[in-house]
Amino acid sequence: MADSIPLNPVRQNSKKIPYYNSARLSRYSLEDESSNLDEMPLMMSEEGFENDESDYQTLPRARVNQRHRGLGWFLLGGWKVLCGSCCDCLAHTCRRKKELKARTVWLGCPEKCEEKYPRNAIKNQKYNIFTFVPGVLYQQFKFFLNLYFLVVACSQFVPSLKIGYLYTYWAPLGFVLAVTMVREAVDEARRYQRDKEMNSQLYSKLTVRGKIQVKSSDIQVGDLIIVEKNQRIPADMIFLRTSEKTGSCFIRTDQLDGETDWKLKVAVGCTQRLPALGDLFSISAYVYAQKPQLDIHSFEGNFTREDADPQIHESLSIENTLWASTVVASGTVIGVVIYTGKETRSVLNTSYAKNKVGLLDLELNRLTKALFLAQVVLSVVMIALQGFVGPWFRNLFRFVVLFSYIIPISLRVNLDMGKSAYGWMIMKDENIPGTVVRTSTIPEELGRLVYLLTDKTGTLTQNEMIFKRLHLGTVSYGTDTMDEIQSHIIQSYAQVVSQPSNGSSSSSTPSRKSQAAAPKVRKSVSSRIHEAVKAIALCHNVTPVYESRAGVNGETESAEADQDFSDDNRTYQASSPDEVALVRWTESVGLTLVNRDLNSLQVKTPSGQILTFSILQIFPFTSESKRMGIIVMEESTGDITFYMKGADVAMASIVQYNDWLEEECGNMAREGLRTLVVAKKSLSEEQYQDFENRYNQAKLSIHDRALKVAAVVESLEREMELLCLTGVEDQLQADVRPTLELLRNAGIKIWMLTGDKLETATCIAKSSHLVSRNQDIHVFRPVSNRGEAHLELNAFRRKHDCALVISGDSLEVCLRYYEHEFVELACQCPAVVCCRCSPTQKAQIVRLLQQHTANRTCAIGDGGNDVSMIQAADCGIGIEGKEGKQASLAADFSITQFKHIGRLLMVHGRNSYKRSAALGQFVMHRGMIISTMQAVFSSIFFFASVPLYQGFLMVGYATIYTMFPVFSLVLDQDVKPEMALLYPELYKDLTKGRSLSFKTFLIWVLISVYQGGILMYGALVLFESEFVHVVAISFTALILTELLMVALTIRTWHWLMVLAEFFSLGCYVASLAFLNEYFGIGRVSLGAFLDLSFITTRAFLWKVSAITLVSCLPLYIIKYLKRKFSPPSYSKLSS
Repeated sequence: MADSIPLNPVRQNSKKIPYYNSARLSRYSLEDESSNLDEMPLMMSEEGFENDESDYQTLPRARVNQRHRGLGWFLLGGWKVLCGSCCDCLAHTCRRKKELKARTVWLGCPEKCEEKYPRNAIKNQKYNIFTFVPGVLYQQFKFFLNLYFLVVACSQFVPSLKIGYLYTYWAPLGFVLAVTMVREAVDEARRYQRDKEMNSQLYSKLTVRGKIQVKSSDIQVGDLIIVEKNQRIPADMIFLRTSEKTGSCFIRTDQLDGETDWKLKVAVGCTQRLPALGDLFSISAYVYAQKPQLDIHSFEGNFTREDADPQIHESLSIENTLWASTVVASGTVIGVVIYTGKETRSVLNTSYAKNKVGLLDLELNRLTKALFLAQVVLSVVMIALQGFVGPWFRNLFRFVVLFSYIIPISLRVNLDMGKSAYGWMIMKDENIPGTVVRTSTIPEELGRLVYLLTDKTGTLTQNEMIFKRLHLGTVSYGTDTMDEIQSHIIQSYAQVVSQPSNGSSSSSTPSRKSQAAAPKVRKSVSSRIHEAVKAIALCHNVTPVYESRAGVNGETESAEADQDFSDDNRTYQASSPDEVALVRWTESVGLTLVNRDLNSLQVKTPSGQILTFSILQIFPFTSESKRMGIIVMEESTGDITFYMKGADVAMASIVQYNDWLEEECGNMAREGLRTLVVAKKSLSEEQYQDFENRYNQAKLSIHDRALKVAAVVESLEREMELLCLTGVEDQLQADVRPTLELLRNAGIKIWMLTGDKLETATCIAKSSHLVSRNQDIHVFRPVSNRGEAHLELNAFRRKHDCALVISGDSLEVCLRYYEHEFVELACQCPAVVCCRCSPTQKAQIVRLLQQHTANRTCAIGDGGNDVSMIQAADCGIGIEGKEGKQASLAADFSITQFKHIGRLLMVHGRNSYKRSAALGQFVMHRGMIISTMQAVFSSIFFFASVPLYQGFLMVGYATIYTMFPVFSLVLDQDVKPEMALLYPELYKDLTKGRSLSFKTFLIWVLISVYQGGILMYGALVLFESEFVHVVAISFTALILTELLMVALTIRTWHWLMVLAEFFSLGCYVASLAFLNEYFGIGRVSLGAFLDLSFITTRAFLWKVSAITLVSCLPLYIIKYLKRKFSPPSYSKLSS
């Protein structure tokens, strides 16, 4: 494939070639970025390389714009950027990070360390005891809204600016802050509790005096720590010794990389060979370890024993390491600690949680700024009409305070209470049981999502492999016909046993020769099944593990346990769940793997006979070769066989010619099965000896070792006999397909980010219908430098409407050179699959989408490796899965199954956003209407800065008289949940943000101005004679108008809404009777009491009704006409 790409265009720019090589060396150097980025812009075709004129036409706009930085840029927001960078610079100087260095660690001697290393404590808290109050206050007053109230409330301490009572300003502000503080404190306490549990776990530490117990947080670099089976490894260690006699053990890494299969780790040979545990202190040895890094899949170090003669040197690699947060799965391990605390791989790979702010809050923040501007303009107009007489500056400020109700403080209270209500509704929903809302500040985000980034293993799939299909070329066996295979196996092994065993070795040689002479003889189905099952039972990396019976000492325990080969006591371990599925299946048809060590395998036949095979060579699976092989010798006959299994792409060229393999692989892939091709080759003694000599020679070579070894192995991989094709299914989670389809119809783009292999990821993408049947898949070829990335991106640009599959390494190269272009192309794809992603890469992709598209992102995952991605996204959802609770604890929302996400977004997300938008605008309307009345009142009374309503009435207006009906808007819904799920297209409308925009806001402003004007002028016009009562009349009409407006806004009535309306009305009527001294005008007429006789007159009632009718009826008529002639999409459905 690589040869077919015409690289001639690059030759044009031969002077740039060294630049590519240097870029490959300085992987993270960004100095060359600015100077050379424009040299190779992406173009529509490779021919573009030849003519340099076209270079500038295709330059990304973003970069061109950056250059023109002048005064305009500074005024329009450049000052913000400059201030921000200054602050960052200061912060960076204050807490300059200690440089990470390589280290030499002496075994069991922490005091010999030259440096001071970080404490081994886990810390997830945002604040400490000193930063809590300032931190929370900063988070609150960062919002313009709250800062504004603080200033207004403080102004009331100045006598000349005092308008009303202090409590009318300070009580609501204090309430908001108190609620927030309590909520943050509870969250902090929970985090502290979780950290404390982890940090106080006890571990055994080896010292010269024996074992002592230490807390996890007290472990230091250089300590020798003993970790028992099923215990979490507390810090990054080098594996020195194990109780398993093989010198190796299994660990579970699901909390680190999300892979649920167990990893085999090997103890350092020198320390494993020591006779007893205490001898670790009698030797003088040290470990040299590289500096702490992000990469969890690599490690370089050396182990040196000084007191031996000559000195013993062993090189250390990833298989000798035990990273923190992994769990020991077999035996007891002893390790020496090399990295602690912040320097461990797991901590380096987690990003810190940021305070998430919803988009709705940001939009409302923008609107409050607009309102503030209007308020200042209005005050200036008032002063101008007054003619700037007297102390006009003071009056200006008094007007600003008078009109401060334009921005109601109840906005924050209502919205925060609304958020809590939505959280409560989500948790109480019986259709999504077990859902937990951990961040109550962003439920509306669920209604605005455009990108959903999901993990694969455990999120879309259950991570349980099941053997589904065996295909022999002429016959295919499915789950319902496995019993036939079983009978064939029993039959064929019965024949083997009945043959005299003494003649078996002599008869085996001629049979091989005759077979070579006449390969055309068709074998019987029975013998083919026998060969295929035997190959599957032998060609793998699986180890049977036996749960030990009660024993006293670890060493004898495992030795006894190995003898207990009973079936109920056996579990299989391998680095891939597929292999375990295959070996389980051979057990179910009669051929059982009972024992395995580094150089032999034992298999039990259906009759109970144990066959032993020596493992001569093993060629492990790598992502490049896509296959694994094993050479075994049967002990009883001396037959040497080379078995191999692998992906169809890799195996097609290795096996003998056949006409069915490609077609059947395609068929199985379409069913969503993961396919493996199994083949074998019989070797004579001489052939094997020749191979072994060449192989060992290649392994010792210094230059191009990997290439030479691969070449020797390839000499064997020729004309192999194709035995069978197997199909294994990774079961999807319940209802994944309909859920993904629902999300796609709702306009959400789904990206799958997984640490798994490319083939597996592609297979799941197809079977889960993430990529629809008729869509093409573009697999992005591996690229390692800028030129390759350039050509590959151009190739991808020519494809239309196809899903993209890309590996983590290629992605990193593309992002280094062509970030803007790559994101632009990827965002046009219907689906994107990124495989082999590290946890930090997942978070990086989330941040990229946020920066380049400015859309809302949601990340969903279930393992510790998804935490960074979940925390980086605007909205993080964790699934409580088999991989533990780490993701669900770090997430904003925690669900129990992937299918629940449909209802969470379509119903709860949509409702939360629409309700909050309505509630926010209504609360603003409530403030604007009273400010309009104040403006009209002031302008009639010679522009006096006197409040229209007394403090108590103002507080009552915002609380008891209108709060319940307005807040009952959180129960409103435009369509039934079933409808929202049936028509996910309704969700698509929300992403445009039309429920709350400047347009809708302006409509509300006009309504407020109209109603405020009518109410005030109406009261003044109709009550010339009883002017004393203008307050009572206008206020009564105002309350009625508000209650009617709530009724107008509601789309679906709920009994609580009706109750709230009548309760508020009742409260108001009662206060008219009892609090009549507050209904005078200003401070002047506190004496003008409201007499009950006036309220009960017919004139009062009809005049109030007339004013209310004029203020509300036109709006009802407009709403009716609008519903009739241009109904919104939801009303078409609900009718």
